[in-house]
Amino acid sequence: MTRILLVEDEADLGAAIKIVLVEHKYIVDWVQTGIEAWQYLDGSSIYTLGIFDWLLPGMSGIELLQNLRRQHNPLPVLLLTAKDSEVDKITGLDQGADDYLVKPFGMAELLARLRALQRRSPQLGPQQLQLGNLILDYLTYSVFYQQPKGEKVQIALTHKEFQLLEYFMRHPQQILTREQILNQLWEWGAEPMSNVVAAQMRLLRRKLAQYHCDNLIETVYGLGYRLNCS
Repeated sequence: MTRILLVEDEADLGAAIKIVLVEHKYIVDWVQTGIEAWQYLDGSSIYTLGIFDWLLPGMSGIELLQNLRRQHNPLPVLLLTAKDSEVDKITGLDQGADDYLVKPFGMAELLARLRALQRRSPQLGPQQLQLGNLILDYLTYSVFYQQPKGEKVQIALTHKEFQLLEYFMRHPQQILTREQILNQLWEWGAEPMSNVVAAQMRLLRRKLAQYHCDNLIETVYGLGYRLNCS
């Protein structure tokens, strides 16, 4: 899954960017000040990408970058700014930005630049994730069950079910608590229903059971859930 920290103080632009990113299956936390962004970033490793506006109240996008790089945090960052001189671009890149996008810009270009950052990022994993007979394909955002004779059958999952299964497949044999799942798969500040994790688990298990994966994810009572890969 790709989780993005969007730092943009222009309300209309920030809202528009977030809508587009969510439509393209990104998990997005949007904040409007540099100080709030640093509270999200300090010591955190949950983000895959950052989108920082240069001019922010409290702490600029450049200062955010400097703080990140001082911590040796390799988070790929796309810098947004109205500054378009060559000197400004060099400054942004020298301070730790991985790419630079001048306002105004089109959303298609923004998405293309994010895809390019993901391809270049050392955090980018393989194009497929396989555990047993289950295969997650990141290119098509699809899940397949590989039958004993080798044929692949697609399992129809919702976006959130895909993210949930991916999270478990990246942490096999680990007990994942309800709080960990909420923090990983839902935006900060969101207020999902108290039973949303249990409800999503029921739906995912029901679909997996159709492909002989009934006991893939077990409930560890009082603690959380665990994916068994034996």
